[in-house]
Amino acid sequence: MDFAAARKVMVDSQVRVNDVTDRALQAALLGVPRERFLPSDRAWSAYAEIEPEIAGERRLMLARDLSKLLMALDAKPGERALAIAAPYAAAVLARLGLEATAQESDEAVFAVTGEVLAEEGVRTVTAPLGAPADGGYDVIISEGAVPGRPEAWLEALNIGGRLAVVERTGAVGKAVLYVRGAQGVSRRELFNAAPPVLAELSAIPTFVL
Repeated sequence: MDFAAARKVMVDSQVRVNDVTDRALQAALLGVPRERFLPSDRAWSAYAEIEPEIAGERRLMLARDLSKLLMALDAKPGERALAIAAPYAAAVLARLGLEATAQESDEAVFAVTGEVLAEEGVRTVTAPLGAPADGGYDVIISEGAVPGRPEAWLEALNIGGRLAVVERTGAVGKAVLYVRGAQGVSRRELFNAAPPVLAELSAIPTFVL
């Protein structure tokens, strides 16, 4: 399979046509080998309009949705980025010139993606998803959905920092952009999306008799 050709088709048919006009972002998406974020026997599925499995419960987000989240972040070279359950997004941010960290709770994900992340200059951290590694980030992104406002992630942002994530409690979620200001946090809804919810962030149901 010609992965470079497939990557161009992905950008042309899934990214550009969905109002992702940032030329630097388009170039980063064309450069990062998305197929290397999947096991070799599933590499062919990297460019289809599906959410292929990396390992365990972790999946690649649809290129359309991820590119729109990334454009909303308005990431700048030299900024610090944290990609939570989002190794591919971390590599794209690194291509954009950011100091990127990929955080995962499942070491099996890095068993698949670790080599390409190292080549892209991405730092990797294995830790629970609910507790961001360090703090002082300018941008945070996740390829998985969250069940509500991720307070701990927001606290890891600098003033002026941005968080792009999908909040989902039903069949369809809402992609949102948070911006942390000196006086609080703003929230703006972007578009509908339905990536799988990160299971470890879901509240354990309780029953009252």
